[in-house]
Amino acid sequence: MTVERVRKYFEQFALNDRIKIFTRPTATVDQAAETLGVQADQIAKTLAFSFEDRAFVVVISGMARISNQKFKKVFNQRPRMLPRDQVETMTGYRIGGVCPFALNDGVKVYLDYSLKKHDLLYPAAGDLNTAIRLSLDELEKYSRAAGWVDVAKEIAK
Repeated sequence: MTVERVRKYFEQFALNDRIKIFTRPTATVDQAAETLGVQADQIAKTLAFSFEDRAFVVVISGMARISNQKFKKVFNQRPRMLPRDQVETMTGYRIGGVCPFALNDGVKVYLDYSLKKHDLLYPAAGDLNTAIRLSLDELEKYSRAAGWVDVAKEIAK
């Protein structure tokens, strides 16, 4: 299970006890918010993109979507999601469990400014039914983010 990879990663920071494993899936924003009892916007979703032959991830708030125009301005390319059959191979996690921690070597993490409106966030923790509670500062620190970006457009609730 890839949640064990994330658990081992967080052991070094004594935060592995924050990882929660649920009996029902948390793979989508709505599922995660309902299971955790939080606002959908507090779910920190990790989206996997490709650039040439490499992968990178962008973490955005649950109610945000990628803006093609902003993405192209920041990354000098149109957003190209990793093909479904390559997500696990490239990132180390299956779709629904992709998270910004302990990714495969060379996978950079970017955090979108849409996350900054919440003090507490809930990204996946490596599997379809997991999450971890982190402050915004902890998410930045433990994701080892390459930087902050502005690539999201807000969606009305």
